[in-house]
Amino acid sequence: MPRYEYRCRSCGHTFELRRPMAQSSAPASCPAGHEDTVKLLSTVAVGGSAGSAPAPSDGGGGCCGGGCCG
Repeated sequence: MPRYEYRCRSCGHTFELRRPMAQSSAPASCPAGHEDTVKLLSTVAVGGSAGSAPAPSDGGGGCCGGGCCG
């Protein structure tokens, strides 16, 4: 189940809720009981490091893996 991040406009507290995607736009209450919250945009890191790419596995290089450019 996805997690969504919210911030309370009353107290400034940031919190997460796990809820189905169908409820992603539903209002969320602050853990302190405030109702004035806003859903934040979150970035997701899947793995690896920024700017990294897998190394070629065939040992070739150039276009098409080095096999078609005479």
